[in-house]
Amino acid sequence: MNLNQRASGVLLHVTSLPGPHGIGDFGPDAYRFVDWLASAGQRLWQWLPTTPIGPGNSPYQSVSAFAGSPLMVALEPLVERGWLRLDTVPDFDASRVDFGRIVPWRMDRLRDAFAGFERQALASDRAALAEWQAAQAHWLDDYTLFMALETAHGGQPWWTWDDGLRRRLKKPLAAARAQHAAEIGFWAWVQWCFDTQAAALKAYANARDVHLMGDLPIFIAHHSADCWARPELYYLDEQCQPTVVAGVPPDVFTALGQRWGNPLYRWEKMKKEDFAWWSARIRRAMDQADVFRIDHFRGFAGYYEIPASCPTAVEGTWKPGPGKALFEAIERALGPLPIIAEDLGLVTPDVIELLEATGFPRMKIVQFAFGDDGTHEFLPHNYDPNTVVYTGTHDNDTVRGWWATATPREREYACCYMACGEHDIHWGMIRAAANSVSNLAVFPLQDVLGLGPEHRMNLPGSLGDHNWSWRFGWEMLGPEPARVLGLITAAAGRGPFELLKLPA
Repeated sequence: MNLNQRASGVLLHVTSLPGPHGIGDFGPDAYRFVDWLASAGQRLWQWLPTTPIGPGNSPYQSVSAFAGSPLMVALEPLVERGWLRLDTVPDFDASRVDFGRIVPWRMDRLRDAFAGFERQALASDRAALAEWQAAQAHWLDDYTLFMALETAHGGQPWWTWDDGLRRRLKKPLAAARAQHAAEIGFWAWVQWCFDTQAAALKAYANARDVHLMGDLPIFIAHHSADCWARPELYYLDEQCQPTVVAGVPPDVFTALGQRWGNPLYRWEKMKKEDFAWWSARIRRAMDQADVFRIDHFRGFAGYYEIPASCPTAVEGTWKPGPGKALFEAIERALGPLPIIAEDLGLVTPDVIELLEATGFPRMKIVQFAFGDDGTHEFLPHNYDPNTVVYTGTHDNDTVRGWWATATPREREYACCYMACGEHDIHWGMIRAAANSVSNLAVFPLQDVLGLGPEHRMNLPGSLGDHNWSWRFGWEMLGPEPARVLGLITAAAGRGPFELLKLPA
C-alpha cells in the first residue's frame, strides 16, 4: 500500500469480530467485515498484534514475536476439511471474550482437529505443511520446541526449567525434540493453519481494495521463545533474569510512571549481526500485512531503562537507541518499509530527527486537540500530509467516553471547531479527521458506531476482564453507519466519489 495516497480505514482487532465460537477469528465474519469496509469506501483495516496473547490477555505481551495467535484460527475451515467435528458449541457471550472459558475450549478443539489431520489429511496437505515448515524454520523450530516444553512444564517460565534446557545445551535440546515430537508437530500445524487462513483473508481483502495494517510491539516478553532462544541479545543475569526492564517515566497521568517489565535489547550485539533478528521480524510482519504500525517508536531513538530491582518507573534513566542504523539495515535487507511510527508521548528532538531520517508517517489523535488553543499540534488544521490521524486508539476511550469526562472548556471548543454537539460528537470528530490533510485517517469501529465508554478496548495500567475483550454484533451496524462513513470518506477524497450519489 502506498502510504502517500489519501485513504481511510477502521481500527478493529480480529478478536472483536462476531462469530459463534467465543472470539473473533479468521472465519466467515472476517470476510463479511471486509465486505462491509468496502461498502463504506474504506481501504484499510487495522488490527492489534496477532501474536499469541500473554499475561492479562494482552496481545502486547506474547510468547513469540513471530507466531500467530491460535485463538484466531477459525474452526469452520477445519470442519470443512473433515478434520474436526463440532456437534455442540457452548453458549458463549457475544459481546465479550471470556478468555477463561474460551482459551481451553478453543485449544481442545485445535487438538481434536490436529488428530483429525493426522488420521486423514491428504498427501497434498501433508506436503504443503512440510514445505511451509521448511520455509519458516528460522523461527518455527525454536517456537514449537518452546511451546512443547512449556506444556511439559505445566506453563512454568523457561528460566525455571532444567539447567540443560534453560541454557539450551545441545544434548538436552536434542533429547527434548525427540521426546516431544508429537507436541512439536501440533504447534507447527497450528501455525500453518494460522498462516494459511491469514493469507487467504489478506488475498480476499486486497482483491476488494482493502489493505491490512498490522501492529508490531517494540519489545518482547521475558517468558517468550525469542528471549529463551537468544538470551545474549537481552540484558539478563546468570539466573536469566533481566537486570533492567522497559517502561516510561512518571508524567501528569501516572505519578509512578509505567514499569512494563520487558527485557531490554543489547543493541550493540544486534548491530554486530546487522540487526538480522529485526530484519527477520519485519519480514514476517510484511508477509502478513500490507502496512504495519510500530508501537512506542520513540524507543528506537532513546528508551527508558528501569533497574529490575525497582518496583516502579521512578528510578529509570534514558538511554540511546539504535537510531536510523537499524532501519537502514532492515531496508538493505528488505527494501522500502511500509511502517507507521507510533510517536505518541514524550517526543524529544532525537525522536523528531529519527522520524525525519526514516520518513515514516507519524500519528495524530483528535481527542488530544482541545486542551489548548488553535496552535495545538493535534488540531487537524496543523497536520502534515505525512501523518495518520485517529479519532482515538485502542488505548483511548471512545469519542463518547471522551466527551463524558472532558472539561466544559474542551467540550465547548470541540463543538465550535467541529460544528457538532453531544448527539453527533463522534461524527464530528470523524469528519474533522477525514477532512484533514493527513494521508491516512483511521477510526475505531466503536467511534463509527457512536458507542460509549463501556465499549472501550483497553485501559492502560489496569487489570481485569474488561481489557481486550470487546466484541461487536452485526445488529449494531445496520445500514446507517456504513452510509454516513461512506459519505464522509467520499466527500473528503478518501474513497469513491460515487458514494455521494450527487445529482447529475
